[in-house]
Amino acid sequence: MRIVLQRVQNASVSVEGEVTGAIGQGFLALLGAEEEDTEEITDKMVDKMCRLRIFQDSGGKTNLSLADVGGELLVVSQFTLYADCRKGNRPSFIKAGNPEKARRLYEHALDRCRLHVGKVEHGIFGADMKVSLVNDGPFTIVLDSRELFI
Repeated sequence: MRIVLQRVQNASVSVEGEVTGAIGQGFLALLGAEEEDTEEITDKMVDKMCRLRIFQDSGGKTNLSLADVGGELLVVSQFTLYADCRKGNRPSFIKAGNPEKARRLYEHALDRCRLHVGKVEHGIFGADMKVSLVNDGPFTIVLDSRELFI
């Protein structure tokens, strides 16, 4: 599983011109699943993401978590995080999980996020989504389960 995590002042996602999710201060998480991912890996990734201390404390240090600042979370599925661009100029996406499994893991991730965060918004799995954000910092982190847990 891969998550591109952006600390944001605000973010939203829309489908066909209609907003499906919007947050204020918090995280925008772009989430991609691969075939080897499991619910256990998903739980570990979500727990790690939600506990990251990347908000500034009163001393200016990145020492506060999403919960510490009352932050919100917007999670958007994104299979293109598994693009393989090594050959040619057209990316291959064969490393992305099959859509049925990826949907299950995405929905599981949303449920797990709700254990950590009061407001969890999301996009629509498989839809053509438009994402807007104001990146805070900018502060962007890439989490990869193969680097963290496998």
